[in-house]
Amino acid sequence: MSPDGPEHPMRARATDGDMAVEETVVTQRFVHAAPDDDRMHPRAADVDQPVDWTVFVAGLALTLAFVLWGVISPTSLATAASTVLAKMIDATGWVYVLATAGFVALMLLLALSRYGRIRLGRDDERPEFSTVSWISMMFATGMGIGLIFWGVAEPLSHLLTPPLGLAEAETPESSQLGMEYTIFHWGLHPWALYGVVGLALAYATFRKGLPNLLSSIVFPRKDPSHPARRAVDIFGLFITTFGAATSLGLGALQINSGLTRVFDAPQSNTVSIVVIVVLTALFVVSAVSGTERGIKWLANTNAGLAVAVLVFVFAFGPTIFLMNTFVESFGGYLAQFVPMSFRTGAAGGGEWLAGWTIFYWAWWMSWAPFVGTFMARISRGRTIREFVICVLVVPTLVSTVWFVVMGGTAIRFQLTGVTDMAASLSTGVENTLFTMLDALPFSTLTAVLVVVLIMLFYVAGADAASLVLGMLSQGGSLHPRTWLVVTWGSMIGAVAIALLLAGGLEAIQTTVIVFGVPFLVVMLGVCYSLLKQLRSEPVVTTVPPGVRTVVAEMRSNTVQQPDAAQQPTPAGPENGTAAATHEPTASRTPI
Repeated sequence: MSPDGPEHPMRARATDGDMAVEETVVTQRFVHAAPDDDRMHPRAADVDQPVDWTVFVAGLALTLAFVLWGVISPTSLATAASTVLAKMIDATGWVYVLATAGFVALMLLLALSRYGRIRLGRDDERPEFSTVSWISMMFATGMGIGLIFWGVAEPLSHLLTPPLGLAEAETPESSQLGMEYTIFHWGLHPWALYGVVGLALAYATFRKGLPNLLSSIVFPRKDPSHPARRAVDIFGLFITTFGAATSLGLGALQINSGLTRVFDAPQSNTVSIVVIVVLTALFVVSAVSGTERGIKWLANTNAGLAVAVLVFVFAFGPTIFLMNTFVESFGGYLAQFVPMSFRTGAAGGGEWLAGWTIFYWAWWMSWAPFVGTFMARISRGRTIREFVICVLVVPTLVSTVWFVVMGGTAIRFQLTGVTDMAASLSTGVENTLFTMLDALPFSTLTAVLVVVLIMLFYVAGADAASLVLGMLSQGGSLHPRTWLVVTWGSMIGAVAIALLLAGGLEAIQTTVIVFGVPFLVVMLGVCYSLLKQLRSEPVVTTVPPGVRTVVAEMRSNTVQQPDAAQQPTPAGPENGTAAATHEPTASRTPI
């Protein structure tokens, strides 16, 4: 035997001493690193990091530059952004389609693989939040407000203008096709985009002890002050600020529409600005109060109100039609999942796909830095399998139910002539939900509930955005300083007001998507880095708990049992020698 021990753990000899040594070697190679090894789970992410003034000032300056452009010349900004976006989608649309499908596959494979058992934190760490609160917070920040804004409008739009021209308008065929594509746009694919970033960040932050920053994943070996790392973080600041500001502005328009229905308030910029100021004050206060008392409470309240509205519409709407629509549409979505995932419009329909599917993929991708960072912040203690199931499967089912109930009711009303939903859509997307509620009992009460729901969803989303912006400005600290959170929260509100007055909300939305296109490259780097780090995991962390127990016992026994080579050889007539003590050899020493 070589002085370095056996060449392979399976090449053991039958002697007692060799078997003891072999068990030690096998155990150590299997474990690779002890589960309680602090080097695996440092708490650097919990340390109060100093403010990164370079990232903070550069992000603020870049934001103000585009705000000034949007205020001074919104038309030129809109034209430039639209032109660039159209060319980028035309040239890289197929890349978006392929990459987004790949992200879905990656997430599902990780959940099904042995890596699914890895915990995002120490092996014995438990989740920071309950499962219900955790999912509610992810949903509120990920797309909760989008469901309110588009819950009626998108299925109705597809009914009136069928996807890819595959059906006649306002027919049962266009109704089913439109619902299938709506589920497709809000189902597994967008959540996979969020999930890839969130999972990689959570793993790097709580498993490897790196700062909760995008740059930590893409460039884990570079110094935090490296220009490449700072560029990634500045990019995250920029698109998070504008994404939140755009949503706040659009939300103010929808709340204004609701106030007009309930209180006969005028639909004007003045009312919308008052709404933005109130919402900004609310989400800044919530963000300052912390995740536990702020966002968690808002998200749980949102979930309760949303369920109440959903149950009401289901009970008083076309219930049987909705149940049939759910079964048919969700089944169609599953049956057409692969063809829809890889459709690029090469043989026709490219314009529709560019305006809807690829536009959505680019939009979700531009939100991934913000939502993914927040997902990571609240996912400590979850396993990878648990993360994937609760990030992909649960939101997809919830989104499906919401769109079927809200959008299906509007479709039924349009097809049966209960109310002219098409006319409402032509006046603005923000009006369609309230028009549908007007055709149901207790319309005033439900309109008030929906206005409150919209406000809470926007407050929760902007609250999370302020927290993420603070983390990005302070080296990934999980608890950023209050003044940073207040500064970025106020900036979001100010940007929303400035762009609303200048009519530049749509231009900035397009600009955010344009900047989201390069983020595809960052996401590919994130996937590569995540897979590379997962391969370095000790095998013991990827096996069932029962096997871990056996390995732990093997390690314990190996440590406690003396090496056979170190035991004195008993004297006796069989060897004809006196008792002697053998010196331990290097080959017998556990490494």
